[in-house]
Amino acid sequence: MRMDGNHDGRVSLAEYQDWLCYGFDAMDRNHDGVLSRDELPGGRGQVISRDAHRARLALAFGRQDRDGNGFLDARELASPPR
Repeated sequence: MRMDGNHDGRVSLAEYQDWLCYGFDAMDRNHDGVLSRDELPGGRGQVISRDAHRARLALAFGRQDRDGNGFLDARELASPPR
């Protein structure tokens, strides 16, 4: 329900990405759209841009969208991406 910004009973790709970018946005302390090493937990990991993060989320969305209709329903959201 929280992901469903327009309350139509399903989650679009944009709603999915917007919801799951909260962690990225919280870590991006200088708000430059890139998580640099000093912003990553423990200073480790790959530097990543917000656009690249959203692209990864789009791939996960596609794997969860089992019926291929471009939206996630409650059943699809409850199951992990393949």
